[in-house]
Amino acid sequence: MQFNRVSQLRFFYGPMDCGKSTLALQMNYNHHRQGRRGLVLTKHDRSGGPQVTSRIGLGLEAIEVTDSMDLIELVKLNDGVDYLICDEACFYSVEQIEQLADLVDQQGVDVYAFGLASDFRSVMFPAAQRLFELADEVCRLQVEVLCWCGRAGQLNARIVDGVMVRTGEQVVIGDTVPDTSEPAPAPLPDLEISQPEVRYQVLCRRHHREGNLGLSPAWE
Repeated sequence: MQFNRVSQLRFFYGPMDCGKSTLALQMNYNHHRQGRRGLVLTKHDRSGGPQVTSRIGLGLEAIEVTDSMDLIELVKLNDGVDYLICDEACFYSVEQIEQLADLVDQQGVDVYAFGLASDFRSVMFPAAQRLFELADEVCRLQVEVLCWCGRAGQLNARIVDGVMVRTGEQVVIGDTVPDTSEPAPAPLPDLEISQPEVRYQVLCRRHHREGNLGLSPAWE
């Protein structure tokens, strides 16, 4: 079903836990319910698989975006696409963001992109920066996320083995959901291989800059 309206590229952003993936799933449901045909895309979902999952337990199978994927060709292979739901769009390539804009302008496809604005260093992801530059509408999600101190959470800290780090690869997946469908393989004898534990924590600007994870009993 095609609506007589101007298509748009919209970018919804915010820190972890602000409901980006939940909104993406709700957006897809609303459009699908009205008879529109869409594709749901993701990249590096915390589940580790090709799906969009939210921290409140919702989920939906999705198309995993690879570095070499041409999103224009993807839409051409699926006739009658009215809209795209692009979760974790901050991890797409800049070229793929350009392709999303082309789909809006040249093929009338609505694009709803969701993702982080900045990485663990508080530096913008290249794809997010391009979305800020190209999107018809940029929306900061209003679901309140709090730092441990009670202030508004703005930035995501990367914590490796309990220590906040400021160097490393820009994209490292943490807080993943383990696959329990199959038993874990038995460890090899006399060989211990330990992987660092990586997790992320939302902090206010002050405590992100201080590197304060709220482990001490008092704060000012």
